Amino acid sequence: MFDKNEKTSLFINGSSLYFAARNLGFEVDYRMVLDFFRLKSRLMRAFYYIAIPETEDYSPLKPLTDWLAYNGYSLVTKTVREFTDQGGRKRLKGNMDVEIAVDLMEQPRHIDHAMIFSGDSDLRRVTEAVQRRGVRVTVISSLRSMRNGTTVPSLMPSEKPLSSRHHPGTKQPDGDHQVHDVVMPRRAW
Repeated sequence: MFDKNEKTSLFINGSSLYFAARNLGFEVDYRMVLDFFRLKSRLMRAFYYIAIPETEDYSPLKPLTDWLAYNGYSLVTKTVREFTDQGGRKRLKGNMDVEIAVDLMEQPRHIDHAMIFSGDSDLRRVTEAVQRRGVRVTVISSLRSMRNGTTVPSLMPSEKPLSSRHHPGTKQPDGDHQVHDVVMPRRAW
């Protein structure tokens, strides 16, 4: 699954990973994530995407974002947009799909492997485009974090690795995009 000489970048949708981990009942150790990928590949960059509320008050995300930036993550942020829905309820929107897609499209000249931590099926087309440019793409997600009925192999903390379901460069009979299962050792989470 991993090649120590393979140039790899991580693309972590912070909100998606947070909710998937919470729903699965574990916390992510971001230091161990970096250590794991540095050990298994030539880690080029680790992007972390997060929408941050614009507020005068203290944000509970501040310690996390400060730690990530200080410890080697490339932090990509934007301000959460507040709006009122049709029912009159205040809602927040901070989708990071465009930022992830832009960074993914800029990387093919520099990497061999893109690891996407997201449960968002909106990234399917950019994933296909990056694969056509010769980059191997691995999506790490949870079935419980998926929406719109898109199927992506689950990521559950486990001691036994799963083999890849699809091989890079092969077209699937059902026309579905290429996705790989990855299970990191429990200690990495």
